[in-house]
Amino acid sequence: MPFIPVHINGFAQFLLTLFHFFFTFPFPPFNMSKAGDAKPKTLLTHLIAGGSAGLVEACTCHPLDTIKVRMQLSKSGSRTKGGKRLGFFGVGARIVKNESVWALYKGLGAVVSGIVPKMAIRFSSFEFYKSVLADKETQKVTTKATFLAGLGAGVTEAVMVVTPMDVVKIRLQAQRHSMADPLDIPKYRNAGHAAYTIIKEEGVSALYKGVSLTALRQATNQAVNFTAYQEMKKAAAVYQKLDELPSYQHLVLGGVSGAMGPLSNAPIDTIKTRIQKSNEPGSGWHRFKTVTTEIYTKEGYMAFYKGLTPRLLRVAPGQAVTFMVYEKVRSWLDRFNEKIENGDGPVQAVMKIVEDEN
Repeated sequence: MPFIPVHINGFAQFLLTLFHFFFTFPFPPFNMSKAGDAKPKTLLTHLIAGGSAGLVEACTCHPLDTIKVRMQLSKSGSRTKGGKRLGFFGVGARIVKNESVWALYKGLGAVVSGIVPKMAIRFSSFEFYKSVLADKETQKVTTKATFLAGLGAGVTEAVMVVTPMDVVKIRLQAQRHSMADPLDIPKYRNAGHAAYTIIKEEGVSALYKGVSLTALRQATNQAVNFTAYQEMKKAAAVYQKLDELPSYQHLVLGGVSGAMGPLSNAPIDTIKTRIQKSNEPGSGWHRFKTVTTEIYTKEGYMAFYKGLTPRLLRVAPGQAVTFMVYEKVRSWLDRFNEKIENGDGPVQAVMKIVEDEN
C-alpha cells in the first residue's frame, strides 16, 4: 500500500468510517446538486458536509469575528492614548496585550455549539428550497430560484440557530476581562453559563433579541452568497469543461461570493449587534428605534459601517473555507456511499477513497 499522509487521510478515514453508521438510515432525497449527477443527494449528505464545513470555518476565523464585534460595540472608536483611532490590527493587538491571545477566542464555545447545526441547516434547507423551486420536468434551477432558496435558507438558520447563538456570543465577546488572570472573573464564564444567566435574568425571549434583523441579515447574506457562488461555479465549470472544480477554485469562489453579503447589509449587522449586546427592556421595534437613533445622532452615519473591514476579513475567508470543505466532504460522502452500495465494506471504501486522494 502506498504511503498515506496522516494529515489528509487520517481525517478522511475517521470521518467517513464514522458517517457509515448514519448512512444505514433512510432519508428522503433532494434534487441533484449539479447537472449530470447520477443520483440525487440525500438530506444527510448536506447535513454532514455543512456541519463539517461550519466546524472548520469557526475554528479558523473566530478571532476576526471577536475583533469585528469589539469595533462595532465601541461607540467612540478604539483609540490610542494619543487619541489616534485604532484600525483592525490595532484593536486585535490591544485585545491580546490586555486580555491575552485567548481573548480572541471568547465566545468560541457558543459559536462551535451553534455553527455545526447552523451550517447543516443552511445547506440542507437551501437544497430543500431549491428542490421545491426547481422545474418539475427538467429539474433545472433558475437564478431567481437560487436567490429565493438562499433567502429561505438564511431565514431558516436565523430563527433556528443563529439568533440565540449570536446573543450568547456577543455577550461573551463584549466582556473586557483578562483570560490570563484567574482572579479576573467575568459575569459570563462560558457559553452555557451565559445562556443560563441570560435566561434567568432576562427570560428566554432575550435569546431572540434582534431576531428580525438577524433574519434579514442572514436572508440577504445567503441569497447573495449562494446565487453568486452557484453562478460563478457553473460558469467556471463550463469555461474549463470540467464536471467538478478543484478545491482551490471552490476556495476562491467562496471568498468572492462571501464578500458580497457584508457589503450589502453592514448597517443591519451593526444595529443587530448593539441590540443583542444591550439588556434594555421593551419591544423589538422600540429597541431598534432607540439603537438606530442613538447611533445616528451620537456617532454619525458612518458608524453604521463600523466593523465592515473586519467583517469582510471574517466573512470572506470564512465562506471560502466553508464552501471548500463542504464540497470536499460532500464528494467524500458521495463516493463513500457509492462504494458501499457496490458491495465494499466501510474500511475498504475508505481506503479506496484515500488512495484516490493521493
